[in-house]
Amino acid sequence: MTAVAAGPVRRRKYRSVTRRNGAGWVFIAPAVVLLVVFLVVPVLMALWVSFSDWRGRGSPLAAGVSFVGFKNYSTLLLGGGLTTADLGTSLRNNFYYVLFVVPVQTVLSLVLAFLVNRRMLRGKGFFRTAYYFPSVTSSVAITVLWLFLFTSTGAINGVLGWVGWHGPNWFSEPSGLIHLLLGKLGVQQPPGPLANHGFVGISWWEWLAGPSVAMTAFILMAVFTTSGTFMLLFLAALQSIPADVDEAAMMDGATAFQRFRRITVPMLRPTIFTVVTLGLIGCWQVFDQIYTGTQGGPGKTTLTPAFLSYQSAFNEQKWGSGAAVAFILFVIIVVFTVLQRLVLRERDTVPRRKRFVRGEGGTR
Repeated sequence: MTAVAAGPVRRRKYRSVTRRNGAGWVFIAPAVVLLVVFLVVPVLMALWVSFSDWRGRGSPLAAGVSFVGFKNYSTLLLGGGLTTADLGTSLRNNFYYVLFVVPVQTVLSLVLAFLVNRRMLRGKGFFRTAYYFPSVTSSVAITVLWLFLFTSTGAINGVLGWVGWHGPNWFSEPSGLIHLLLGKLGVQQPPGPLANHGFVGISWWEWLAGPSVAMTAFILMAVFTTSGTFMLLFLAALQSIPADVDEAAMMDGATAFQRFRRITVPMLRPTIFTVVTLGLIGCWQVFDQIYTGTQGGPGKTTLTPAFLSYQSAFNEQKWGSGAAVAFILFVIIVVFTVLQRLVLRERDTVPRRKRFVRGEGGTR
């Protein structure tokens, strides 16, 4: 009798679960449709364009559009002409942009979060709003403001003049910071191996130029505008750390630095991963500041892959090449995200072989 009764019960449970699943799919169907129509389909079409010779007229799926395989990618990466040099230049510029912006904005946002999280600080709301305000301001407006501040007669050079330093016309200076430093040390000509060999269309000497003076101004702007947003993430994470954990460490005699290193940073690891990931993605996709400010100049020292993709597609009508640049950028972002995930992953403190327990108390 039990076996006979179990069958109908299981069928009723199955029908109930099926109805619940069906209702769930009905509720999420609008969101799924929107994602497919406005995200998945455009990405797939862009991928097809990167493998085609579409020139921007008519539909990319029309009969006259031919499949060219990896031709657009090979021209960009291995062609050796101006197209490859532009890609290499944009990657170099963006690499230094990421290298400077991500660490500085992460450290600065963490410091700001510590400052506004102090119990004895008065006017916390004012400071939090002031630090966060640049993040909600239009990037176009801030870029225009930056163009005025960093002119040869702007406020920044005025401040530098007070300390006896004649500042450059920032957005018109293409010299790289490392090259300028080497010039001060007497290195005016590149060594032969660095000048005769290169990567992605430009020599190693050009790769080692460092960020240009113009790109340095964009780096400062990125740190200024994004640190407030990441400060809020760190602030929320700091406020979620139980106070008794820090107090227990103080009772054990731990110094402030030891508490920060041994307690705070490990507990902030998920937030650090989030901040670094968002920073990497945002920095590799920088576009609107370049478009509004310098259009890649001077001397292409502020050219970025995102702006190069736009320029190739919309200005030069090389839509296949522009789409290929976009997907090369996508691969770079994924690779860097995976690498920093490996660096910031949780590490086991107990060796695996010591976890296997035999009996009640023995190990092997």
